[in-house]
Amino acid sequence: MNTSAANDHRTMSDAQESRDVAEGARQARWEKRSFMKELFGGRLSLDLVHPHPGQDPEEAARAAPFLESIRRFVEAHVDGDAFDRDGWVPDSVLQGLADLGAYGIKIPREYGGLGLSQTSYNRALALVASRCASTAAFLSAHQSIGVPTPLVLFGTEAQKRKYLPRAARGELSAFALTEPDVGSDPANMSTFAEPSADGTHYILNGEKLWTTNGPRADLLVVMARTPAREGVRGKRPISAFIVERAWPGVEVGHICRFMGLNGISNGVLHFRNVKVPRENLLWGEGLGLKLALITLNTGRLALPAFCAAAGKGLLRACRKWANERVQWGAPIGKHDAVAQMLGRMAAETYAMEAAVDLAAAMSGLGTLDIRLEAATAKLWHSEKAWDLVNDAVQIRGGRGYETADSLRQRGEEPLPVERALRDARINLIFEGSSEIMRLFIAREAVDEHLTVAGAAIDPRLPLSTRAAAFLRAGLHYAVWYPGRWLGWGRWPRYGAFGPLATHVRFANRASRKLARTLFHAMMRFGPRLEQRQAVLGRLVDIGGDLFVMTASCVRAMMLVREEPGNRTPHELAHAACKLARRRIRANFRAVFRNDDTDMYKVARGAMGDRYDWLEKGVIHEPAATRAAAPTQPLRPEPEHRRVTEPVPG
Repeated sequence: MNTSAANDHRTMSDAQESRDVAEGARQARWEKRSFMKELFGGRLSLDLVHPHPGQDPEEAARAAPFLESIRRFVEAHVDGDAFDRDGWVPDSVLQGLADLGAYGIKIPREYGGLGLSQTSYNRALALVASRCASTAAFLSAHQSIGVPTPLVLFGTEAQKRKYLPRAARGELSAFALTEPDVGSDPANMSTFAEPSADGTHYILNGEKLWTTNGPRADLLVVMARTPAREGVRGKRPISAFIVERAWPGVEVGHICRFMGLNGISNGVLHFRNVKVPRENLLWGEGLGLKLALITLNTGRLALPAFCAAAGKGLLRACRKWANERVQWGAPIGKHDAVAQMLGRMAAETYAMEAAVDLAAAMSGLGTLDIRLEAATAKLWHSEKAWDLVNDAVQIRGGRGYETADSLRQRGEEPLPVERALRDARINLIFEGSSEIMRLFIAREAVDEHLTVAGAAIDPRLPLSTRAAAFLRAGLHYAVWYPGRWLGWGRWPRYGAFGPLATHVRFANRASRKLARTLFHAMMRFGPRLEQRQAVLGRLVDIGGDLFVMTASCVRAMMLVREEPGNRTPHELAHAACKLARRRIRANFRAVFRNDDTDMYKVARGAMGDRYDWLEKGVIHEPAATRAAAPTQPLRPEPEHRRVTEPVPG
């Protein structure tokens, strides 16, 4: 075998191993119903979401004084501009939030937490994020993906009693998964935990990158390889451990600095011969990646709350400015170009709140599988929030690009739109980039088809096995496919939705078309469909818009029931649905008629230096500068950042 062929073979082998690792970690069974799964299957299951699930009255009553205390504390002590400028959220602020119980919002009361719902948790995060996203990130990274969530879901009773009260009191936690060479593909993870000879502990060695909260955390959930052995699934199993940062061998190697979220604590962690007691293994050997994915499924419900809060703040800033700023004889908000941006901002801020509240309410029912809803909300909200903050900068013009500090020094209202832009960009990357989210959702969307016909299109299986599977699939689709054409999605169905009924009818018809189109894509591309990521992305985006349309209509109905004379929710839901319908139609048109192949060829040409002439005429960064950067010494934190400050009164 020549070198090129050997490299290709190795690449294919590595890719297959990565797929096998990811497939082995996913939740293969659907034990509960899922609105999004049924939507991708061609069924608009309104019974799962309408009427809008309500919040438990007793829990809401307990949450109300807590949320009010958070509001007062944030107004008095959280200064987002100062924290951004200093690159530091003071210890006094973190301790003050801990004293209010903000580090144990979802931790059950028997373990020292508040035992509140996802809905109340989201509202608390929104309050903090509206003043400072960096401060809110401490709470979210601690509870959504840090020690509390995996411990509640998978910990032993002894582990819960040991660590949950500490987390609830304010001992900060973090989730250590990413490595310098391992992002969304965990197959190459190098951090390793070797069992001791006597079996009492593990010896942990490795390095983790971009660990949010890590440099200031007390408790960590660390993902590491463990030895392959009988009874443990996988050739290179991944396991999860609770690690205390105070233990010998746990070191902070570098403090990372970013474009935005300047106040967060994020860095590189080194583990050198760290002794981890065997009882600190979470769930079991080889179950770490599955634990991580399930934890992220739950944790992704928090980020949309950040995005909705940002939308509200931007909307308020821009609508005021659109009224006050006069150009060409009229307020700029009356000029159509600006009005279009402002209208989208209002409609999609409403849609963001509708979708995040519905997803949170669904999670609280306990009867639904919300993995797809959480992933969809994370994807949709992060991308829409970026669109909105981009429009906000445009509406505010130079004052949107100018920092709040500079505006303040000039005597103008210091609206932090520039900071919001920097803070919002990371939302499209962390907790699963947009590209990975689309692949994750697409895999779950085709699960029903793979269950039925996966063996028929698997080239690794014998021809006889594939032929038998093809016959079984043919019998299934002989019934399934006509059912995705039949069904009434016209007047007078859904008449109870009043002026929004037309949008619900559209969602009904589009869900069946989505299922048919997904089936057509599988038939057209076969096993190559997983490589047509742009095609899958369009189908996922259609599903996301249909979910948001449904959430917008369901929320409007709830709000109008609560306040019969107020028709403004109908107006906002109508506008949000019109925008979604435009995107849905465009994506349907582009599924099979697109320029994907042309763009892929150009990308390969760029990677192969085919267009290197295009890069001439500019000064490129010298290679020596890039090579020298990693060897620079770690800059110590300023002295004032290492001092524990008194808790504000």
